[in-house]
Amino acid sequence: MNLLTSIKREPAYLVQMILLATILIVFYFVMGNQFFNQGSLSSILSQLPIITLLSLGMAVSMLSGGINLSIVSGANASALACAYFITAHTDSTTYLFIGLFMGLLVSLIIGFGNGIIISYFRASPILVTLGTMVLISGLNIQISGGKVISGFPPSIQAITNSSFLGVPYSIFILLASFIFIYIILNKTALGKSIYLIGKNEKSSFYSGINVSKITIIVYIISALFSFLAAIMMMSQFNSAKAGYGESYLLTTILACVLGGLNPDGGFGRIAGVFISLIILQLIESGFNILGISSQLTMAIWGITLIAFIFIKRILFKS
Repeated sequence: MNLLTSIKREPAYLVQMILLATILIVFYFVMGNQFFNQGSLSSILSQLPIITLLSLGMAVSMLSGGINLSIVSGANASALACAYFITAHTDSTTYLFIGLFMGLLVSLIIGFGNGIIISYFRASPILVTLGTMVLISGLNIQISGGKVISGFPPSIQAITNSSFLGVPYSIFILLASFIFIYIILNKTALGKSIYLIGKNEKSSFYSGINVSKITIIVYIISALFSFLAAIMMMSQFNSAKAGYGESYLLTTILACVLGGLNPDGGFGRIAGVFISLIILQLIESGFNILGISSQLTMAIWGITLIAFIFIKRILFKS
């Protein structure tokens, strides 16, 4: 009875399981061991951390009734700030920590700026973060000259290229990030306030919730995930550039909606976002093996989202 109640309360989980099972069955009959092997699993695991961290940053802003379109450009700005100091003296631990601190500082400034403008000027989150995205993207290109900054020390490269007990360090960082945001959203007053603001900002204000303060915190948390994604990109690509990960933005929004988050805020669970990312990565990896273009993969992602909405509507009338 508890299971049925849980499914009724979170219908997205059941629909995701149906989609996931369908994809696995189809891929099994089409590709067999060509897909179900250690190489495919390693490929999926290597791609998950960056896009998942960005999606977590997007999710927390969407739950509050907003959105963060600057999350990818912010990650690139943070990576460039890190790279500038780290590559100045690759053998210096001091410069390594200075670089990481500067990257974190850049992300926090972006998050704080977004939060301030949205909360105190009552501006639309989509317009504010769109403006921030364009501004930061322009600054990234202007400051870096559009060039790639590469040649990081082994300590940075080890984050995605080394493992413990066969599990990449990046996966441990990912799990720690999930635990962190799960506790924030489900076990703290801050998390309850985020959900309440997403459901009804005006009622939350009259209930005594400091909406402006919570909004600023939300965008700072979003920026922290952007910073972690920047470190992952630096490690995986062994470089930083103004235009990395431009396709990730739409993927993060797609993952959040497919994960069951209400685009208007106030409803959804982080676990659903993770399941949706697995579904998307399975489709992408399977299509890569079949030699299908990335453009068609995006089209299938869109079909998957439509199927998700359709199945959810038919089964749960929601």
